[in-house]
Amino acid sequence: MVESEKVRWGVLGPGRIASRLMQDAARAANFKVVAVGSRSRDRAAEFALRFGISQIHGSYESLVSDANVDAIYIAVPNSLHHDMTMLALAAGKHVLAEKPYSRRPGQVIEAFDAAEAAGLMLAEAFMWRHSPQTRRFMELLPEVGEIESIRATFCYVMNRTSDPRLEPELDGGALMDVGCYAVSGSRLVAGAEPMSVFGEQTLGPYGVDQSFSGMLRFPSGLVAEILACFTSVQRSLEIVGGRGIILSRDPWLGQLGGIELNGHPEPVSQVDAYRLEMENLSAAILGREQPLLGRADALGQARTIDALFRSAASGKAVSLHD
Repeated sequence: MVESEKVRWGVLGPGRIASRLMQDAARAANFKVVAVGSRSRDRAAEFALRFGISQIHGSYESLVSDANVDAIYIAVPNSLHHDMTMLALAAGKHVLAEKPYSRRPGQVIEAFDAAEAAGLMLAEAFMWRHSPQTRRFMELLPEVGEIESIRATFCYVMNRTSDPRLEPELDGGALMDVGCYAVSGSRLVAGAEPMSVFGEQTLGPYGVDQSFSGMLRFPSGLVAEILACFTSVQRSLEIVGGRGIILSRDPWLGQLGGIELNGHPEPVSQVDAYRLEMENLSAAILGREQPLLGRADALGQARTIDALFRSAASGKAVSLHD
């Protein structure tokens, strides 16, 4: 039970994505980050000093046991999301787990079952879904008429040779790291879950997919094309309709450009989406609004990603209704 006007958050995993989350956190209306936990106390201390966090924990177990923490933000590598979520839920903490929650649908079901049984909030951290740009993009969709195709891409150049995103045992690879955004965008625009998928991957020298292309077929017959890679710079979401085209030049991060409707720019306000996602779940924890994302969306993501990997392994289309 949260007894204050602000939800007290603990950061589990003080890495790159947690640092990005903290950039605008001080301006939050309904939450405050009060603790950080890492397997390295020195790393937690450095993060705490950098962002003015009062409590330091030298283990994940210590953080989730902190009685002064109401909720845990999980920002460890992909393969650890589920275990850390279950650890936090067992300790009575609400959870925001970084995307992708899991490539395994069974883990999503287990986690949301546990959260619901304990009366706790759980959400997958797709910050882009909370941005004003995404809201405006969806408002403009009717302007292009009946949707005929979806194209979603997220690529960047991976220059590192040592990174969790390059390690198979940590569920690295382009699809898990950034392709999940393209899956999320395609599902949102289609307004449905895919019936079948086809995926093809190119494995890099570290054993993870450095490029992943996929096709998602929806019940209406609509097909979405997705591309994720570590070898170029491209981020876009393009919708072709019977009356025109809507293009977001950077729907996921909002850095490379805004929205164009039939070639004409659309003004969009700039608000930090990482703060917005934390404010949304904090408001839900405080009983003031509903969480934007929950079980259904996380399960749809996991089922689609799982099917894409199975398709790439088999060389055949995979039905999600088998």
